[in-house]
Amino acid sequence: MFAYGRRGFWNTMANMQLTVLGSGTSVPHPRRSSPAFWLEASGEKVLLDFSVSAMGRMLDEGLPWHELDAVWISHFHLDHCGGLPPFLFGSRYAAEMRDRRKALRIFGGKGLKDLLMRFNNLNNYKLFDQPFPIEITEVEPLEKFEIAPHLDAVALETPHTDESLAIHIRSRDDATLVYTGDTGFSETLAAFARRVDLLLIEASFPRNKPGENHLDLAEAMYLIRKAGPGRAVLTHLYPDWDDVDLEAEAAKLSPGQKVVRAFDGLKLAVPDKIEN
Repeated sequence: MFAYGRRGFWNTMANMQLTVLGSGTSVPHPRRSSPAFWLEASGEKVLLDFSVSAMGRMLDEGLPWHELDAVWISHFHLDHCGGLPPFLFGSRYAAEMRDRRKALRIFGGKGLKDLLMRFNNLNNYKLFDQPFPIEITEVEPLEKFEIAPHLDAVALETPHTDESLAIHIRSRDDATLVYTGDTGFSETLAAFARRVDLLLIEASFPRNKPGENHLDLAEAMYLIRKAGPGRAVLTHLYPDWDDVDLEAEAAKLSPGQKVVRAFDGLKLAVPDKIEN
């Protein structure tokens, strides 16, 4: 069986299917949009982070955005959550949403409800006045939760902002994924991602990172070696990467590791093959 999207055919027998909508950062870039990742698993559709560019990128990829089951917000920097309020505002008027009755679940760290209520109260936007319920859940670190039916998850605090969380997702077929979101260096992340099928990890800078709340390549590769995932994808790439061969530099630090550079439009079948 195959499902068709604008960029090609998906083998629907894969346990998880990930589409990179945005592999970049808040810095405008001609080829990399801000962070967002579309995940299909166990019949559910989840968006990992919701940048302002995410809605347009979902349309570019031919994805059924109106069937979205859940949204994960890793933290409250606008390049990771700034597209969610406009999406909710537009959904009130979208023909595709008029007959929807299934709840949209939104998950994130402490303060998520207050953040969305502040947007809701601006100009009487009525973001929650939808034909379908909106369920907002503030996740407690290390407590198991169901991000969507048949998809179990657990979150881990990361050293970036007070509310920053990494997420570990397991499908009913036991496919596993960890998305770090933005993070500084933490050995706990390696244990959190131990032996997952796919580790989606930030590697903001090739070297000489300007602060401690992101990872450079050497730190990311250290965590990948410790975690031992089936495959690792480096994302959240600043323009510093433009003239650097990421795969070659990664191979110097950890020969034999399955590491690839994220790019907008990259598709991965987990734990299977790469398609684009």
